[in-house]
Formats: sequence, structure tokens, C-alpha cells
Amino acid sequence: MIDEFPPSVPGSEAQLLLRPRRILTQRQFLVLFVLIALPVTAVSGYSVALGNAYAPWFALLDLAIVAMALHWVWRSGDRYERILLGEGRLEVRCSPDDSAVFAAHPYWVQVNADGERDAPDHLRLGSQGREVEIGSFLPPTERGELMVRLRTMLAAASGRAPASGH
Repeated sequence: MIDEFPPSVPGSEAQLLLRPRRILTQRQFLVLFVLIALPVTAVSGYSVALGNAYAPWFALLDLAIVAMALHWVWRSGDRYERILLGEGRLEVRCSPDDSAVFAAHPYWVQVNADGERDAPDHLRLGSQGREVEIGSFLPPTERGELMVRLRTMLAAASGRAPASGH
């Protein structure tokens, strides 16, 4: 998902916030867990009735692993990349600590893409021999949209005509 925040005052930075799409809300993840837990509990109860004393322990272990996996999937949706673009600076910041992983003057930054023109497989920003991949968690069509937005924003920030091509 790409959120664009224009400069709040003239001369300040524009900002693109890139986040992965979440398929389910937190409540839907909870409902999913309950829908998984009900049959596991039912099978465990049936197994106990047939004499398997260890079934509840295996069910509990299974549900703990499923809960941890769902929690990990939910937390992976919290990551983000922030691209700050001002008149004399482009900066890429990444979660979890919002640290800068790339910085350069917008005039020298190139947007490079691998793959199809409208839906690239990889998107990179490069300047003076340094490169950083951006939007790796976005679907290819959104990476294509990001590529167009970035080229337009970079052209405007550096006073150039928008670059065409790959």
C-alpha cells in the first residue's frame, strides 16, 4: 500500500509511506484462530474418549504453534519504508527503527526496475554507485505505480523533465 503525504509547508519534504497490505484485520485473525481451535479441540476430545491421554497435550502444542504463526504473520504487516523527498535530499527510512538506509541529492537519483514495465519484479533507487531496493513487499502492479510516482517526484524536485523508459 502506498500512502503519499505532500509537503505541509512550501520547502518541506514530501513523503511516501510504503506498507504491505494486510489480508485480515486483527479481529478476523482472532476468528480464524477460533475456527482452527474448534475442530482441533473436538478431535482432541474424541481421542481422549477413545483412550488417548496425550491428545490434549498435542492439541495444546498445535494451537500454541498456530497462535505464534498467526501472531508472526500479523506483526510482519507492521513493517514499512518511508521515502522522504525534499528540494535537496531524498532519504529512504525502514522499520523497525526508522533508520536511514539511503540518502542522496534528488538530481542524482535514478529509479531502476527489473521485469515488466508496468509491473516490475524489483525496484531500486541508485546514486553514485549505491543502490537500495524499495517496495519489495508490494505487489508488482503497485511497484509499477511507485516507479511512476517516484520518477515524477524526482523530476519535480530536481527541475528535470520526467524520465521515460525503463
